[in-house]
Amino acid sequence: MSIFFNTISVIPIILILNIILAITVIFLERKDPSSTWAWTLVLFFLPLAGFILYLLLGRPMRKKHLFRWEGQKDIGIDKLICYQIEALEENSLDFHSDEVGKYKSLIHMNLKTSDSVLTQDNHVELYDDGAKKFEALLEDIEHAKDHIHVQYYIFKLDNLGVRIYTALLKKAQQGVKVRILYDEMGSRGLRKRYFKSLLELGGEVEVFFPSILPLINPRLNFRNHRKIVVIDGRIGYIGGFNVGDEYLGLNKKFGYWRDTHLRIEGSSVHPLQTRFLLDWNQASDNNINYNERYFPAIPKKGDIAMQIVSSGPDTEFPAIKNGYLKLLMSAKRYIYIQTPYFIPDNSFLNAIEIAALSGIDVRIMIPNKPDHMFVYWATYSYVGQLLRAGAKIYIYEKGFIHAKSIVIDDEASTVGTANIDIRSFTLNFEVNAFIYDRTISHELAEVFEKDIFDCTELTLEKYENRSSIIKFKESISRLLTPIL
Repeated sequence: MSIFFNTISVIPIILILNIILAITVIFLERKDPSSTWAWTLVLFFLPLAGFILYLLLGRPMRKKHLFRWEGQKDIGIDKLICYQIEALEENSLDFHSDEVGKYKSLIHMNLKTSDSVLTQDNHVELYDDGAKKFEALLEDIEHAKDHIHVQYYIFKLDNLGVRIYTALLKKAQQGVKVRILYDEMGSRGLRKRYFKSLLELGGEVEVFFPSILPLINPRLNFRNHRKIVVIDGRIGYIGGFNVGDEYLGLNKKFGYWRDTHLRIEGSSVHPLQTRFLLDWNQASDNNINYNERYFPAIPKKGDIAMQIVSSGPDTEFPAIKNGYLKLLMSAKRYIYIQTPYFIPDNSFLNAIEIAALSGIDVRIMIPNKPDHMFVYWATYSYVGQLLRAGAKIYIYEKGFIHAKSIVIDDEASTVGTANIDIRSFTLNFEVNAFIYDRTISHELAEVFEKDIFDCTELTLEKYENRSSIIKFKESISRLLTPIL
């Protein structure tokens, strides 16, 4: 009986806390209106569970002093950023080709919102197959001379992970400095102690936003989704592949894994290195200093122009999303998009609709094998809406497509870690390469067109004839999109 009365007495306290949280969400945090309504409904319809969910998933990121930028002054990055912004505004920045100059407003925006230096001397290799990407990575690791910096959202010590770890151990034995940074939530089950052999050889391992206690992480909702490798400050990798056997197509559930990754040689390796150092210094007490060891002089490797753009809940502007939107608005002939999740906000959805209604050839490719059920049906709902505007939708059937790429007009493109969803736009820490080059952009378009042969086209007729069960799944999933 006493338990009953104690429970009754607690209920008003829970309701008062819910009201306080609802007021905080509505008036103080200034979330997106759809997110505000979603959390308000969760708090009122699930009083106790909603309270716990909000504490774990709904709280905003404290932005101040999350990353330490001061060290960049030691190598002059801040001066280069200021110079390029001023030169763009005065129309005096030297572009290596007219194609690059066509995108100077996008370049300017990336500089202003993400400190993304423009480099024009890069050589880029494109990988759309995991086996080829990891063989190239292992070969580069084997030839490392000074340091290897590895950062992945998911790092599994399965067959592939052990191969990479063994290669890193070998280099550590040779005196190469090896650092590994992984995300706590993405690499669930991984522990720093599993890298004991590397640590004993002088290697270092850190965890981004580690849990306070098992299953208790106040930053659960903010994930470092970046995938970066930098070798000797001269070779960089960026893209969608994590480390795990499934990325080689060895998971029976997903089958063949279609992803996109870049190997970069040239001055854009330095911004990738900067991004790694910023993330490392946030996660580690053993800070890395900015010096010539990590930023060596790089001889000209090619003529590809690009910017490395980062975004996350710590930034004032959603830089990658804004870059995506600017690309869409710049298209004149076609837009090709590959993404595993398509849960756009209204601004992105409207931009796609306007492009399609304007006669631009808009094609979007999504997977047919969901790894998150609610996300899959929400994706299906949004692409179905775009069919009415004239967009073409392709469902990848060969396996799972995890690529995050946009290419327009055989001129400009982007490859990286950011999906087209609210999580990547506002909650995750992401990094993308924005490329201003005909050769790479045309190659990405060719990969897209090749992938179409492994797809089924979702036509408006097929979509409108979907079953009532699918319509119900879409409706429920779409309601949840602000908090997915």
